[in-house]
Amino acid sequence: MTLLVVGLSHRSAPVSVLERAALAPEARGKLLQDAVSAEPVTESAVLSTCNRIELYADVDKFHAGVAELSTLLARHSGAGLEELTPYLYVHYEDRAVHHLFSVACGLDSMVVGEGQILGQIKDALAVAQEQHTAGRLLNDLFQQALRVGKRAHSETGIDKAGQSLVTFGLEQLAAGRDVEDWARGKRALVIGAGSMSSLAATTLARAGVGELAVANRTVERAERLVRILTEPGGPGAANGLRARAAAMTSVPEELALADIVVSCTGATGLVLAGEMVAAARDGRDAPLALLDLAMPRDIDAAVHRIEGAHLVDIESLADASADAPMAADVDKVRGIVSDEVAAFGAAQRAAHITPTVVALRTMAADVVAGEIARLDGRLPDLDDKQRAEITQTVRRVVDKLLHAPTVRVKQLASEPGGAGYADALRELFDLDPQTVAAVSRADTRADRHDARERA
Repeated sequence: MTLLVVGLSHRSAPVSVLERAALAPEARGKLLQDAVSAEPVTESAVLSTCNRIELYADVDKFHAGVAELSTLLARHSGAGLEELTPYLYVHYEDRAVHHLFSVACGLDSMVVGEGQILGQIKDALAVAQEQHTAGRLLNDLFQQALRVGKRAHSETGIDKAGQSLVTFGLEQLAAGRDVEDWARGKRALVIGAGSMSSLAATTLARAGVGELAVANRTVERAERLVRILTEPGGPGAANGLRARAAAMTSVPEELALADIVVSCTGATGLVLAGEMVAAARDGRDAPLALLDLAMPRDIDAAVHRIEGAHLVDIESLADASADAPMAADVDKVRGIVSDEVAAFGAAQRAAHITPTVVALRTMAADVVAGEIARLDGRLPDLDDKQRAEITQTVRRVVDKLLHAPTVRVKQLASEPGGAGYADALRELFDLDPQTVAAVSRADTRADRHDARERA
């Protein structure tokens, strides 16, 4: 089995294509199930964020796997295969591991070094576990990616190289001014109450906005976020923030009151049409700053042409981030990624030989049991103590003979090109392939059981 990733991101595709290819949250589970139902795929996980869609899989055929994953991405997204194909990238084996580890560290983010991607990778793993589509390989891969990302942030200054998309977007709106000075005392509207919207609301509260409305399709979630923002010790408490929850139907009225708007919902259509923003601007002198972090976009691109309205969206963020400064620590993070990729590959190769080693030791135990049974027939007068001592001696001899070669073969198997050592063991000891396969199947069942327990 081999690791394969097929995807597209802000680095490979224009925002207009990413918009059409965006996966609705409810589509992810169906995509994962369809993936593991495909003939070349045994495991699957999908990483879907505002600027990337990637499908990871354990496959037994490379070309068939690429074709299947590409087709599935097109089928479950809003874009056709012919439209997606020019923008898709494919990573295989160590390159796929390197890619995910780089993503986890923020090296592949629109804003280099941002840490929010770690939460999105954690969510991707959780969904795959809930759907029971992540087995040993993808569980190991995603859990290690999370550890690598945390290591990069704790051991280097990668955080200094960039910020979250929320902070970066607000900096673009502030146009060179300090965000806190720019936002202080203003009235803000946050549309949505998911992770990105919650981060935006928290950032604005800390920046000192005077009023904050949170509009969401489920008003209870908006009310919960408002309580978190305003409770004693909350991000808005020190500034005396006045916050309220609002229904989506009241967005036009809230928009007319706002100075700053941040929108990030899971809607498939526009949340703020150009006409709605133009109506909110009618009769107002104060400028309106809008930040659209949704994919597909929440705010009509026509807002760029409305006088007095300043819109920053994913597309303009991508243009601005191209000129963002890179921290020296980025090189350190790249070194960490390279070391961790090598370590992960070695661990996977070593694990690959484990079923063969287990099958060898099982065969040896069967041989010992057979010889002890034969001894019982030839020496029926042995008492229990004598029989136990002979049995223990024979087992010690077998264990000592097998110890050095099995330890050494695991070491050799962890090196590049070491996969052939498992084949050599099977040939040298004439191991039953069905026995080896049974061990592998038992490991896979145990992994899936563990995934269900974690879910």
